[in-house]
Amino acid sequence: MNPAAPHPTPQVRPATPADLEQIAALHTAARAAYLRGRVPDAPFDAPAEHARWRDAWARVLHHDEAPTLCAVHRDTVLGAASYRPHRGHSPRTDPATTVALHQLHVDPAHWGTGVGRALHAACLHAWRAAGHSRAVLDVLWHNHRARSFYTRLGWRPDPDRRPAPDATHLALTLCLTPPEHRPAPAGP
Repeated sequence: MNPAAPHPTPQVRPATPADLEQIAALHTAARAAYLRGRVPDAPFDAPAEHARWRDAWARVLHHDEAPTLCAVHRDTVLGAASYRPHRGHSPRTDPATTVALHQLHVDPAHWGTGVGRALHAACLHAWRAAGHSRAVLDVLWHNHRARSFYTRLGWRPDPDRRPAPDATHLALTLCLTPPEHRPAPAGP
């Protein structure tokens, strides 16, 4: 993209099976880009990796409990996000009120252009409309770009899901209830 040109505003809509190839390709490219810094010689963008992510997204797109959104500009899928009810082991985790952001990927050519924010905003809207009050996600520990993205959007380390000393992921949470609607803390 031309850095001087304004970035296109993507349309965010439900993903369809027709989007599968583009979603798998951008996921493979995004994963290769963020993992390349950690493991420079690994073939993260090899055809086998694309096939692996194509199969995974095919399952997601046909799963009723995993809504999937995509950000599109001129029939090109720039990013995709998928979420589902979270079935954790904490007493605070109720699948009726807690949602897990399962995937959010943006084509690396469109990083920093607002595509990820547009997908995130659409997810927030859907989660709140569905009555969810809390969201959780896992992000690769060494993916500092993604961690910074989520931190800027209000996500915080999840106190209910502390990482093991050798953990590869960081668990994050986001309160979806506006401050004026949150219950007051219990007094002493």
